[in-house]
Amino acid sequence: MHGALALCIRLWVGANLPNERNTLMTRALTLLHTSPVHSETFVTLNAALGTNLSLTQHVHSDWLSRAISDGITDDLATEMKILIEASDAPVLCTCTTLGPLAETLGAIRIDRPMMEKAAALGGKILMVYALDSTRAPSTLLLEACITAAETDAEIISKPLTEFWPLFEAGETEAFTACVAGAIRAYLADHPDTNCVVIAQASMAGAAPLLADCTAAILTSPETALRQFI
Repeated sequence: MHGALALCIRLWVGANLPNERNTLMTRALTLLHTSPVHSETFVTLNAALGTNLSLTQHVHSDWLSRAISDGITDDLATEMKILIEASDAPVLCTCTTLGPLAETLGAIRIDRPMMEKAAALGGKILMVYALDSTRAPSTLLLEACITAAETDAEIISKPLTEFWPLFEAGETEAFTACVAGAIRAYLADHPDTNCVVIAQASMAGAAPLLADCTAAILTSPETALRQFI
């Protein structure tokens, strides 16, 4: 009888003590997307990086179009706030345009870890973007990170807006190939570039095509998810 009781106690304690495996299995992350493309991106990254997060992914394609056409309205902010506050897990907003709003509502903006890393690297930083609404929030965040890091960094912004219609049309491979080609051409003419900030999550697919470049190629999905390793 005593032996059976001792066994039960050991099993109960073992099941309730925290351990690495249980922690990894129970960690969760909620993601707010404005394109369904990002859902697959994070499922793939979650497996590749071994973060083992339980992902809850919400896709609201209309949020970005509304922000571009109408600006940040009270209705849009309320919709985001409801989802953020309803989550028991950390919330990551993958839309760069909506990142500043999401951060004020308690979410993590996807580009902050990337900008902090770029600022720490310093030197000449090429920041590329394909959507005009991304330029201002990305630039402001990178400038703030550089100030905080107290590094000698210079931001060179390069719009690649001519390629955005490809993404909107669902031609993802063509879009990423064009983005990568434009970055490669710039780096060939400016070999002193220290790192490249690919400002939008939608552009992250260009990074593997630039793996042979000497400049550091930074993307927001991978850099953000690595914070959870």
